[in-house]
Amino acid sequence: ANGSVVTWGDAAYGGNSSAVALLLTEGVVQVCGTTGAFAAIKSNGSVVTWGIANHGGNSSAVAPLLTESVVQVFGTEAAFAAIKANGSVVTWGDPADGGNSSAVAPLLTEGVVQVCGTERAFAAIKANGSVVTWGDAACGGNSSAVAPLLTEGVVQVCRNQAAFAAIKANGSVVTWGSADHGGNSSAVAPLLTAGVVQVCRNDFAFAAIKANGSVVTWGSADHGGNSSAVAALLTESVVQVCGSSVAFAAIKANGSVVTWGRAAHGGNSSAVAPLLSEGVVQVCGNQAAFAAIKANGSVVTWGSASYGGDSSTVALLLTEGVVQVCGNQAAFAAIKAKGSVVTWGSAIHGGNSSAVAPLLTESVVQVCGTEAAFAAIKANGSVVTWGSADHGGNSSAVAPLLTEGVVQVF
Repeated sequence: ANGSVVTWGDAAYGGNSSAVALLLTEGVVQVCGTTGAFAAIKSNGSVVTWGIANHGGNSSAVAPLLTESVVQVFGTEAAFAAIKANGSVVTWGDPADGGNSSAVAPLLTEGVVQVCGTERAFAAIKANGSVVTWGDAACGGNSSAVAPLLTEGVVQVCRNQAAFAAIKANGSVVTWGSADHGGNSSAVAPLLTAGVVQVCRNDFAFAAIKANGSVVTWGSADHGGNSSAVAALLTESVVQVCGSSVAFAAIKANGSVVTWGRAAHGGNSSAVAPLLSEGVVQVCGNQAAFAAIKANGSVVTWGSASYGGDSSTVALLLTEGVVQVCGNQAAFAAIKAKGSVVTWGSAIHGGNSSAVAPLLTESVVQVCGTEAAFAAIKANGSVVTWGSADHGGNSSAVAPLLTEGVVQVF
């Protein structure tokens, strides 16, 4: 609550912030991460960075530009982009991943309102609805092929691992980046000329929800880009789409769920189909499994068993009262109405929380996950961690700093 930052986990990846500790004792309002570094925005608009230098942990090259007025920071796999109050953008980190924006610098001096990133490229939306891109060309950093379509009218950009999809004010969609990841939507182009209200993604494909509740998909066919097997169920009434790494799950207005994509990773939900015919209000996906919360607070899971698709070992605890589910790469954690936490999936990824079970019986208000660990914030501001020690599952080194006052975990 005092705006200080406490870090733990792999030291090289940002778990050790001792080099900038004096700058993190107060005033931090936001923290953003790449795969190996962190960037913290302070209340005075300055930015503090730490972690792997070429992943954005060293911002010394642009330090004079980060002393004030930064309002938001975004990250790719190994670079950061900061938007300043005047709408300009400052970038640093691995040049190949978007850390060097010099090629488009004149376009980033003002007017930027949002930045979005794939693994290795950035896309910035400007106030006039135009889009500027930079970074790895193959991952969406080069949008020259669709440049005339990105000069105005863009209201939102969605990204996956290596491609972008932009929604325009007229409901059309423009795509670019890796064709295998959905950067080429020509096969469904006639369906994307109007009426799109939302675009969802997994790592390799996109799914667009239209105003009439129908869904259009493209990208890697066996990763959810081809939904022809369930096309008849996606012609109307879809209200939400969620992705695992390689599959999709759509919730319809009647609370039923439709799935497609890689079968073993959640694209085939036939084993639990009767439980997904009504009453589902939310779906959460990890790399290879899904967990659906129903209106009665029960949870239904499917997909790869070792990733949490099989919750039979905790089934009795998931029959009612669940209000939130959080997933990391291979496990899930469910918060129940009384503040207790139930976990399942890969034990080393946090699916087994028995070591901290007495601390998770009540008062948990939020759970956050890294790739292979979880951190739970309790009502008193204390934090409980479990999972892979190298990924943040062991916070014993900073335990005295996590007994109270924590308001957010990144």
